[in-house]
Amino acid sequence: MRLAQQFALENEHVTADCVEATQFPDLAATYGVRAVPKTIVNKTASLEGALPEAMFLEKVLKLAGVHPDTGT
Repeated sequence: MRLAQQFALENEHVTADCVEATQFPDLAATYGVRAVPKTIVNKTASLEGALPEAMFLEKVLKLAGVHPDTGT
């Protein structure tokens, strides 16, 4: 959660919202939340669990279809 928000603060192309799954059960069900944190990328892909920063960035970029070395 904090990592996604930090990325959003540092990059204008990234947005981050934090939702408490127990307070929004319908939204949690829509995205199939079974573990937290769960990161949703472009409403279509996701990853679960806390990861080290470098691994989180790599996985999010891959899910977003962005090549980490070129940014495209």
